[in-house]
Amino acid sequence: MELQFVKLTGAGNDFVGVDNMHGALGSIDQSALARAACDRHFGIGADGLLVLEPSQKADFRMMYYNADGSLGGMCGNGGRCAAFYARTLGRTEDPLRFEAVDYVYEATFPAEGVRLRMKNPRDITRNIPLRLTEGPVTVHAIDTGSPHVVQIVPDLRSVRVTELGKTLREHERFAPEGTNVNFVERLEGNAIAMRTYERGVEAETLACGTGSIASSVIAHLEFGIQPPVRVKTWSGQWLLVGFISTSGGISNVTLEGPAAIVFAGSTIYDPATKTLCY
Repeated sequence: MELQFVKLTGAGNDFVGVDNMHGALGSIDQSALARAACDRHFGIGADGLLVLEPSQKADFRMMYYNADGSLGGMCGNGGRCAAFYARTLGRTEDPLRFEAVDYVYEATFPAEGVRLRMKNPRDITRNIPLRLTEGPVTVHAIDTGSPHVVQIVPDLRSVRVTELGKTLREHERFAPEGTNVNFVERLEGNAIAMRTYERGVEAETLACGTGSIASSVIAHLEFGIQPPVRVKTWSGQWLLVGFISTSGGISNVTLEGPAAIVFAGSTIYDPATKTLCY
């Protein structure tokens, strides 16, 4: 079958986007398609696959698949890219509402980028001591639509993100689902820098939206950094995380940053062999 697609990036977090609003994908295995499309050597290459589908609750539904084919939780940068993609397909609603993982998100479009209203974080657990083969570490856990742990570090450049990220991602404390892992360095003012090892990608990514929220909230609780928090991603681009913090918790969370289509194309996907070719 011929597959029409776009390649999107949100602050360096990259995605393959497919318009399935009119059933173009038919009944194919979308998980297998994600593995083929996201392969950086034999496919298009991406951190994940975004499929836009009709919704009875909102303007569209976003199906998000990790690069390994697993259904992801909420992806913040993926959601921003999906909203941007929907705008290019003619959806002019503002706010633009879309369904993802049984929740309806709202996207607005400031002068530069896309701002997404996110779910309130939950299950915040601070100062979790862990013993690793590398030595003892202290992390903080939080669910921002996807599970995350945050470790505060003095220097991001010295962190062995792949090795330590994998160890924490698979740690028994976060079994059986595992977790995403963020390493955070405090910068001047209301800013932080971060690097992320993403579950489902099983590698470091250049940015992570829900990870940026997790890191910002933990930085606020640990250091008193006030929102909006400026987040420097490993791509060098910035995200802006807004929220309200009261004694009742964290609410009114927003994620804002750049989103763009870098190219569009078509290829042939063979459902029998689950491969792309042309």
